[in-house]
Amino acid sequence: MASSYDHLENGNLKGSSKEIKHGRTAHNMSSSSLRKKSDLALVSKVRCSPLRQVLTNLQEVLLGTKLSILFPAIPLSIIAHYCNFGRPWVFALSLLGLTPLAERVSFLTEQIAFYTGPTVGGLLNATCGNVTELIIALFALCQGKIEVVKCSLLGSVLSNLLLVLGTSLFCGGLANLRQEQRYDRKQADVNTSLLLVGLLCHMLPLMFKYAASNAPLMGDQTLQLSRASCIIMLIAYIAYLFFQLKTHRQLFEAQEEDDDSDDVVSDEEPVIGFTSAFAWLAGMAAVIALLSEYVVGTIEDASESWGLSVSFISIILLPIVGNAAEHAGAIIFAFKNKLDISLGVALGSATQIAMFVVPSSVIVAWIMGIRMDLDFNLLETGSFFIAVLLTAFTLQDGTSHYLKGLVLLPCYVVIGACFFVLKTPPLHQPHIINMGTESSLGSTTIA
Repeated sequence: MASSYDHLENGNLKGSSKEIKHGRTAHNMSSSSLRKKSDLALVSKVRCSPLRQVLTNLQEVLLGTKLSILFPAIPLSIIAHYCNFGRPWVFALSLLGLTPLAERVSFLTEQIAFYTGPTVGGLLNATCGNVTELIIALFALCQGKIEVVKCSLLGSVLSNLLLVLGTSLFCGGLANLRQEQRYDRKQADVNTSLLLVGLLCHMLPLMFKYAASNAPLMGDQTLQLSRASCIIMLIAYIAYLFFQLKTHRQLFEAQEEDDDSDDVVSDEEPVIGFTSAFAWLAGMAAVIALLSEYVVGTIEDASESWGLSVSFISIILLPIVGNAAEHAGAIIFAFKNKLDISLGVALGSATQIAMFVVPSSVIVAWIMGIRMDLDFNLLETGSFFIAVLLTAFTLQDGTSHYLKGLVLLPCYVVIGACFFVLKTPPLHQPHIINMGTESSLGSTTIA
């Protein structure tokens, strides 16, 4: 087996297979639903040990997922970029290429967790779980496209709360009509509470803007309020990680059941070594960074070519395609009446983006001298408010049926239709702070 070669190279595992399996999170379980077992019979016949190990890693990483059919989009996007094909083609191919990469990052963090233990693995998952959104946000910040940053992060929260959760509840309810679907309210209550905190931090700058509309330095005050709120949000997220990984880990662990279906690959031991997994993770991050740069650089051209606003592409298309693997896994487990895993994926991702990725983007923009605040404007903040409120009411009783999903889905469709008809011109001018002073160039924030 491939794992035996790597075990000899990397030493003993930290903890037994049973302990590590018990510590798998909902995100790991969701991604595992799209994995497939690799047939290593041909590779095992290679006599050269280093070559055999390289071929084994290639097969496990590149062919160990049902989304491997999308990997050719990565070199095609690079070719389209350097051969000056249509920039909308570069955008579309890069977006498709990001889909399998997001699932593979989850796989690699899980492989590393076999050697580091569940706590460090949980921290890696909490950091890399939404690495695609974070990298896209950083590249958009570097190019001064604050509208893309805000809309893409908002869209990720909306898609998780309304689209993924709604589809999971709807499909799970239809597939299990004859039995009552139940889930653990404790995990859902923790995530919705944090989402309400994030909602408050987003609403305060907006309300402050209207309350102090006549103040001469209102823009600077809104910016300072946003930065202070982001620091508080990051502190709350760190406390949430301590709660999730240390004191109340049992609330967030995915309870696996015996399942004879071939749809889910249950890993009881690692299939690649620690060094190989870490190297692959770094390589995947580099490729994600390259494709994210293509996506950010060509989004306006795709907007003009397709007749869609930048807001619609950022809020609807980017989150759906970028997180398709994770979303599909959540729906698959809802079909199997494992709503705790589906809720862990949808609510966990939304919480991570709202309480970690968004404030981190504001802090990074602050370091870079870019004026980015938490004022997402009235329409965007109102959509966020409705999504969090509707989700909190939907999950309050610990039971589910298809009508609950049918309530969340139309809400997402209506919000998407709203941004579809909203035609806002893209703003290209970066909001830079010169020489440590906040320039009047960026006194108006972008939604």
